[in-house]
Amino acid sequence: MKKNLLLLLALSILPVCLVRQTKAVTEISANISQTKITERKLGVTVNKQSIGPKIDFQPHFERLGVEGSIIIYDRNKDIFYQYNPSRNKTPFLPASTFKIFNSLVALETGVIKDELVVLTWDGKKRDLDVWNQDYNMRQAIKYSTVWFDQVLARKIGRERMQEYINKVGYGNKNIGAEEDLDRFWLDGELKITAKEQINFLQRLYRGDLPFSEHSMKIVKDILVVEETPEYTLRAKTGLTDARKLSSDGM
Repeated sequence: MKKNLLLLLALSILPVCLVRQTKAVTEISANISQTKITERKLGVTVNKQSIGPKIDFQPHFERLGVEGSIIIYDRNKDIFYQYNPSRNKTPFLPASTFKIFNSLVALETGVIKDELVVLTWDGKKRDLDVWNQDYNMRQAIKYSTVWFDQVLARKIGRERMQEYINKVGYGNKNIGAEEDLDRFWLDGELKITAKEQINFLQRLYRGDLPFSEHSMKIVKDILVVEETPEYTLRAKTGLTDARKLSSDGM
């Protein structure tokens, strides 16, 4: 029987680092990828003062030579554990974590029927060779294929995209002008904090978003990266570097 435990993780790290929670039904939203750490290794300590729980995670960031933050929400205990909480309140580009939202809108509007519909590669060479082929939504989530979601965004259109952004209250809700439609989450004006990402994932988990059960079920399914009798791990990476942004973010 799977443990009735949900931990939501959001991280903000530059450059890349990997994090995985191994003892729970887990959902991860990040500006980065995942590294394997156990709940025990997190070094979680709860501070009962008004500033809330803390995580002594500094040695891990120092060892990797990066600045970052982490926020974990334990749904069963209704407790947040945080490292560098001020950064968790700082908005950043969602990068390819936005694929979660984009996939929901594409399914809801009928732009794409389901996760198995294949979109044809346009023949343009991208930064990663693995992107240079036809894709369906399930594969595009797995390989974080930017061009796939850019096609979906253009088919959705700015008006409908803004409508759902407003309905959900996603980040600062700023998707820019028409010409920004297929890049606003990569290098545009849309920003979201780690705490807001956690809230968005909570609502997806509960089915408390303005999307049909069908759309949310598909998206939750394609986010599964590991499943055992004891836990399910759902995750989406996101990476962008404003200092040196290539033609395609990840």
